Amino acid sequence: MEVVKELKDCLHFIFTVQFWRMAVLWTVALVFSYLKLFSSTFLLPKAKYYSRRSLKDCISASAPVTRPVCIITGATSGLGAAAAYALSMEGFYIILAGRSSELLSKVDITSFESILKFKCSLQQWLLDSNMHSSIQLLINNAGILATSCRLTSEGYDKMIATNYIGAFCLTKVLLSLLENSIVPSRVVNVTSFTHWTVRSMQVDRGTMKCFSKSKCYPFAHIYEYSKLCLLLFSYELHRQVAQTEKSHKLSVVAVDPGAVKTNIMREIPSGISQLSYIVLKFLGLLQSPENAVCSILDAALASPEISGVYFFGGNGRTLNSSALSYDVGLSKDLWDTSCNLFRELHRAAKDTSTQA
Repeated sequence: MEVVKELKDCLHFIFTVQFWRMAVLWTVALVFSYLKLFSSTFLLPKAKYYSRRSLKDCISASAPVTRPVCIITGATSGLGAAAAYALSMEGFYIILAGRSSELLSKVDITSFESILKFKCSLQQWLLDSNMHSSIQLLINNAGILATSCRLTSEGYDKMIATNYIGAFCLTKVLLSLLENSIVPSRVVNVTSFTHWTVRSMQVDRGTMKCFSKSKCYPFAHIYEYSKLCLLLFSYELHRQVAQTEKSHKLSVVAVDPGAVKTNIMREIPSGISQLSYIVLKFLGLLQSPENAVCSILDAALASPEISGVYFFGGNGRTLNSSALSYDVGLSKDLWDTSCNLFRELHRAAKDTSTQA
């Protein structure tokens, strides 16, 4: 019976627009990214390579921060777990932010109240540990691919909230700790090649909720949209920071690890997800988390002056992302809309705590 049910689920999924969007457009976007990388590296050598720095190069034994603090979201498995292990080997204190393990800091980035509590707990831990009141690295890695509509407690689409709104809010809440760092600090946003498939977008408060009103939940499009939002946010935060006096301390970069075999496709029928992994492996495009994490390490450990770039392909290589991701007007609209959401959520969280 289970086999029959699985077969029915696969057949039903195949006859959806979202399946073909993923199967065709996402594959094309991934192949296009590698072709673009190949052409910039070999045909038209314009690729920029950024070597990794050692922590010893920027932190002296006499500095107030002798061991930098790194926060990683979505660290229960896959890329987050691989990044945590690799960066701990580099000398970072690692704070894992997730929901499903007793070993992790319990922060639900879809809940603004949870994010505020996380900051309070973090500041208290830094104080109790006699450490400098700052953090040096924030990696916004958390992401989901939900195939059905679900809303957060604040009424936002959960995929948008997890993949973008949560990352924006967590970064805003922790920005003072990043800027307070004596040594250079960095925000790394983990995005995706799927952003290439978005040709136009509307940015307003209602956009974050309107997907849930669709008769057929357009999960593939929402995933692409959320990853483009992360890129627009990365570039706008880079511009915002560059205008402040602390621009020499804080940098912002985006990174695309490519196609990685993780559990992000757990809501896709297993037959379909396994077939996709087989095809990607045959094409030489599928990576394990242990290999794909190299791009994240490149982004995290690049020299402090590197900011506003898009890492892809490993070996310190970068690409230009889609033309839409560099639309300054669009990124400012997204920034303003996100800041309004941030203030709204902040007021709601305060009201809740007051009533409690």
